[in-house]
Amino acid sequence: MSAADVNQEHPLELESPRVSVKKPAARYDKQGDVPDAERVKRAMQNFVKDFGRTAAIYMESCIHCGMCADACHFYVTTENPKYTPIWKLEPFKQAYKREYGPFAWLYRTLNLKGKITVERLEEWQELIYDSCTVCGRCSLMCPMGIDIASLVSLARHGMAKSGLVPHELWAVAERAEKEGSPLGATPKVFKDRIEWLADDHEVEIPVDKEKADVMCTMSSIEIMKYPDSIVATARIMNHLGVDWTFRLDGYEATNFGLLSGNAEWQKDMSLKLINAAIACGAKTLVLPECGHAYGALRWSGANMYGKPLPFRVMHIAEFLAENTKSGKLKLKKLGKSVTFHDPCQIARRGGAIEAPRDVLAALGVELREMEPGKGLNWCCGGGGGVVTIHRADPIRYKVFQLKMNQIEETGAELPVTSCANCRQTFDDGQAHFKWDKKMNSLLEMVADNLEGKAA
Repeated sequence: MSAADVNQEHPLELESPRVSVKKPAARYDKQGDVPDAERVKRAMQNFVKDFGRTAAIYMESCIHCGMCADACHFYVTTENPKYTPIWKLEPFKQAYKREYGPFAWLYRTLNLKGKITVERLEEWQELIYDSCTVCGRCSLMCPMGIDIASLVSLARHGMAKSGLVPHELWAVAERAEKEGSPLGATPKVFKDRIEWLADDHEVEIPVDKEKADVMCTMSSIEIMKYPDSIVATARIMNHLGVDWTFRLDGYEATNFGLLSGNAEWQKDMSLKLINAAIACGAKTLVLPECGHAYGALRWSGANMYGKPLPFRVMHIAEFLAENTKSGKLKLKKLGKSVTFHDPCQIARRGGAIEAPRDVLAALGVELREMEPGKGLNWCCGGGGGVVTIHRADPIRYKVFQLKMNQIEETGAELPVTSCANCRQTFDDGQAHFKWDKKMNSLLEMVADNLEGKAA
């Protein structure tokens, strides 16, 4: 089935002769037994707490031009004004106007901005979590330079403090905090997987070396669903002759504290990686194919640590690009046409746009860019924790059609990406729509095409 066919056959409810998804009943999730008044108080206190100078400037700068709407995949595919990115921040903005802004006294006195109710926050839970992947495309398009995506993340802090997070997202975040992994990839599970993978694939996978130049990490989705990523990492590192290791005290790069809005959990998850890298004296910490892992540690890690990190932080695509450009990593020519899906947090938010293209060039592929592509590429629709929220499935599938159309229009043989979360979203979308395109991992593609010995 082509993307064009899917577009015609699947409205938002996604009913078709072959595919049927029952629309979930409307619900709003709460954690704990806190009275509603207390929930609102906590949300407002934390909204206000996050209003620094930059956030205040953003709040005052919006000219309501609507350009962010046309940048949002949720708005573009539904044309529903409630999905306009800046509207998703309305409770956040109301808290600012009433409690923090220069005319807060006036807003309170004349009740120009009404008090936020728990019902309002429950309504906004869908907008802040279900229909925002924090992809940053709206931020890129805003003529006033407002980083709407970062404000959504700040708004999630207040929602988390008030216990108003979608329950699936909260559950995996809580599990990550308690067990070390959102999907149950505990240190024991990870160690066991490494042992059988090393045996089955006859590859050496070092664990818990006391000293190593490079510390590698994995995301939970790779450990549990795409374990070949572990093997691919080991093959490449061994091929290059790198002094490297995995560490059982810091291997899980996925940061569901960040995605849920729980800043304390975000810090805990970041510090595990930081402390493990310091313990083994790593000069470089390599992050896996995971977009939000990159954002959490590469751009927020030093803030969590409280000072500059004593090692480099690199996404695996950046590491591969560095070694291909230096001539150390030589690859066989693939001879295929490829289109590359840029993960939002790595490319648009992180700036690592050319690295995967340098790797693809070393593979000798014919790269067919999507339109729009690179930093303007459309999000897959599953980031920001959205893929975990089942009630969001109908709208997530609808926005996924943008990606299907983009890929189909390139005519490329192989779609490739460097984010396992995107890959999971593609696999789910492929199964749902009976689509004939399979997303490929850049990391695994490199591991499958190593040539000779490293220089």
